[in-house]
Amino acid sequence: MTDRTPQQEPMNRLRALLGAAWDLEMVRSLMQWDQATYMPDGGAAARGRQLALIGRLAHEHSTDAEIGKVLDALEPVVAKLPYDSDDASLVRVTRRLYDRATRVPAAFVAEMLEHFSVSYQAWVVARPANDFATLRPMLERTVELSRRYAEFFPGFANVADPLIEQFDEGMTVATIRPLFAALRANLVPLAAAITSRPMPDRGILNHPAPAEDQLAFGLEVIRRFGYDFERGRQDLTHHPFMTKFSLGDVRITTRTRENDLVDALFSTMHEAGHAMYEQGIRPDFEATPLANGTSSGVHESQSRTWENLVGRSRPFWEHFYPRFQKAFPVMAGVPLDDFYRAINRVRRSLIRIESDEVTYNLHVMIRFDLEVELLEGKLKVKDLPDAWHARYQSDLGLRAPDDRDGVLQDVHWYSGPVGGVFQGYTLGNILGAQFFNAAVRARPAIPKEIAAGRFDTLHAWLREQVYQHGAKFTADELVRRVAGEPMSIAPYLDYLWGKYAPLYGLREDERAPVVAV
Repeated sequence: MTDRTPQQEPMNRLRALLGAAWDLEMVRSLMQWDQATYMPDGGAAARGRQLALIGRLAHEHSTDAEIGKVLDALEPVVAKLPYDSDDASLVRVTRRLYDRATRVPAAFVAEMLEHFSVSYQAWVVARPANDFATLRPMLERTVELSRRYAEFFPGFANVADPLIEQFDEGMTVATIRPLFAALRANLVPLAAAITSRPMPDRGILNHPAPAEDQLAFGLEVIRRFGYDFERGRQDLTHHPFMTKFSLGDVRITTRTRENDLVDALFSTMHEAGHAMYEQGIRPDFEATPLANGTSSGVHESQSRTWENLVGRSRPFWEHFYPRFQKAFPVMAGVPLDDFYRAINRVRRSLIRIESDEVTYNLHVMIRFDLEVELLEGKLKVKDLPDAWHARYQSDLGLRAPDDRDGVLQDVHWYSGPVGGVFQGYTLGNILGAQFFNAAVRARPAIPKEIAAGRFDTLHAWLREQVYQHGAKFTADELVRRVAGEPMSIAPYLDYLWGKYAPLYGLREDERAPVVAV
């Protein structure tokens, strides 16, 4: 990234300054991974203090005044370079992150991190016990901390906007709400049409299987996808996630269910999609802000691509189903058609991460609306369980029997800020369809290769077009470069209709017209 140019010396200085903050952030990630995988419960209080200390030090390094001085010196120099040059991109992205970080005091960062660590550990215990009462004061403090964070960024139209901006640059409540409304206008009638048909029997997947057999099959699949085990590993946790300690150490986690043959598999595919994105970033971006995914939505596009567009597709299972039957002999007499329908069953359900592709975004929209109302003060934490049940009743026609499968089901509000995260899941579904369409246009053989159990072409195309760039481009810039158009819900809705209409025998007149955003 640094040739013999006028900016070489200050660029080297910038990279050195950024490297110190990067290493501390990676240590913090390592400690959070340990807490979610192997740390004994008794270490929670101390881990909170440790995370607060490391987070404060990382923040102090990332807001070092010297970084601002070097950026000031470099900006007129790199202004003469092409917009997408490495040096210009590093300065541009660093400036954006530096200006944001310097608004937030290091002491506040430490306060947040310590609270989130303690809250997470409490959630691990409280969710199985259906104990929202214990978590309520913690969540009230989380909402208060989230609002305080937003106050460091005056000028936004909505208190949730600074939190959304942190994860999905350029998105706000005002841009997300019409997008979600247009998507909902299509998804609700699609779900209604599908659920009016006879449902496939998903019970064929509910058989006991040793955890080690479930994990082994998933690992075989993601090796074929291209997940590099020389630079990664998989462990067990309560709520699956991907984390990175360097571009050479990108780890995933999953969980197994004793009586579900595919839950761990699809979780493994999902997290591997995140991880392959990080593993595909250019190595020379290491220890700089470019060595990250560009946004929550783009990151999620990759997990949803590999889990759904590939992993739940008919071509994928034409190759892998005989291997699946061999790994799980109880499936030996089940036809592929029945299995394919079972893994793509659409039904109204209570649990987001177990929901199907058609109804999944409705779960996301419920959470997005509730967290915006919490931040705006229109909804109190004490009333959140009732509001949750009311929304599920109105949107999905269901009511959770308890808080465990209601307001306690997602870890997000108990391990981080309220606001800014959930919209990325739906943005990822939308962008994933656009990227995959672009890949197939460029490489028409991809579907046939998937049916043959080969993924090199798709993985290589994504690495070239998306992964290698890291955070050089915003999500909007990236989708325009890759797909040749701005983000659009049309390819995603076309994908859903093209897949589920033949599965459920839907008529063309049952399809809602795509609503322009």
